Amino acid sequence: MREGHQGTGTGAITPDGCAVDVYRRLGVGIEPDVIEAAVPPGASLLELGCGAGRVTGPLVARGFAVTAVDESAEMLEAVRERVPGTETVRSPIESLDLARRFDVVMLASYLVHTAEHGERQALLETCRRHVRDDGCVLIQREGEGWHLDVPRERQDPSGCTVRIVSAEPVGDGVNSVLAEYVFPDLRWTQTFRSRPLSKEDFERYLGQAGLAVDTYLTDDGTWVRARPTSS
Repeated sequence: MREGHQGTGTGAITPDGCAVDVYRRLGVGIEPDVIEAAVPPGASLLELGCGAGRVTGPLVARGFAVTAVDESAEMLEAVRERVPGTETVRSPIESLDLARRFDVVMLASYLVHTAEHGERQALLETCRRHVRDDGCVLIQREGEGWHLDVPRERQDPSGCTVRIVSAEPVGDGVNSVLAEYVFPDLRWTQTFRSRPLSKEDFERYLGQAGLAVDTYLTDDGTWVRARPTSS
């Protein structure tokens, strides 16, 4: 388990505290619509941190050629069950090197907010390494006030109540976040570390990896399309 990360509940727990069974159950939100509107039809797409394939399935159904990457064998097993025939790769994102490039690279699930600066740089460099020079990188980032508007909750299409219970400072600008997933029959929790990033910091880190914001795709700024700035 990664430092500062843990999970509770039944089934396999990934190194960052995610419960595999939660992501098998959760529904899909606006992500496929946002992605489809932002990239060319039928594009080749590298999905970094695919989890259990919650978004992978709808993207494949919409005609995208998806390569799904995750470090969890249990998550990738769920992807193969959900979307048979999809290419899957088991690897940490930060060390991935497939020696090929894609029209689109996607880094969702707020992974850019990792607590470690070196890990963030490696994640973004993986994005740049795998995107075509004329392609794009889609990144999901936390909304403004994400760490301040707590506790809060939302209802997932699956019937799960998703709660962000707390976000407590642990030093160096990092917060320890407690999330809770409550289904009618079962409950899971995840504790993880997240670093809030200002828009300026976010764009500066992109630049250090050879990427630049092309446009903010959603009104709340949580989905971003970036383009390569160098070969």
